[in-house]
Amino acid sequence: MTDTHPHLKAARRTLELEQAGLKALSASLGTEFVAAADLMGKVAGRIVVTGIGKSGHVGKKIAATLASTGTPAQFVHASEASHGDLGMITQADVVLALSWSGETAELRDLIHYVKRFAIPMIAMTSGAQSALATAATIPLILPKVGEACPNGLAPTTSTTMQLALGDALAIALLESKGFDANDFKNFHPGGKLGAALTHVSTIMHKGAELPLAKPDMPMSEALVVITRKGLGCVGIIDDEGLLIGLITDGDLRRHMGPDLLTRTVGDVMTRSPKVLSPDTLTAEALNFVNENKITSVFVTENGKPVGLVHLHDFLRAGVA
Repeated sequence: MTDTHPHLKAARRTLELEQAGLKALSASLGTEFVAAADLMGKVAGRIVVTGIGKSGHVGKKIAATLASTGTPAQFVHASEASHGDLGMITQADVVLALSWSGETAELRDLIHYVKRFAIPMIAMTSGAQSALATAATIPLILPKVGEACPNGLAPTTSTTMQLALGDALAIALLESKGFDANDFKNFHPGGKLGAALTHVSTIMHKGAELPLAKPDMPMSEALVVITRKGLGCVGIIDDEGLLIGLITDGDLRRHMGPDLLTRTVGDVMTRSPKVLSPDTLTAEALNFVNENKITSVFVTENGKPVGLVHLHDFLRAGVA
């Protein structure tokens, strides 16, 4: 298939036009964006996102992103708002209304409602002089860039910009709140993402499962420990219980010889092994294991081994 195939030409034209829209959007950001993020960050209630049509679909995603990154939010359909759902919007909330034209008829009742009860409203629209923009506390005006649709009708570039601006607001709020991976885990306990946000302390082997030996142990006995524990290694501890070395299958191969079984653990071990702390996120631990090309790593506290995590543990936990 050549690069001149009509499908590829259409795809690249679409992406180039949407990229142009995002560049124009980035260049347009200024004091209004800062004010909008500040207002959303100080809200006592929720961010109520609203819209209809394609803007409504984008609004649902923006509300979900805000909620999952530490800013309470919900979506209210613009049409349903006129039939009772206005009651979902309180004076403690901030409304984020999406409409490309800013003249969406279904938003009129909502606009009157927020005016009547002095509820702050942020508008996301390309219509700088539209009813929505002029009614808004803070208007975020989107640059008018051509749609990728050759007829200029199907929302493409416009919805891409709306979605990106929603993401920009969510990330600005996330960073201003210091929302970190541990906070993120509270809202994402399920699936592979939830597993990646757990700590190694929840999946590591510990207690009697740990393969440990003293430096003066004969290698013949250390091999029994490695085989019995089934984790492919043995950690070496001194008289104070500090982890001072490690013997892996690789170390055994490197020291293979007729005198291996008569040597001591201290002769064969690799000193100052790589370790993790119990509060390391499992996703970080998996990257650590991959980057260092190892299959297992000890977990220590104050230099003493409290656990060991093996590559298979990541697989069982659903991280890898």
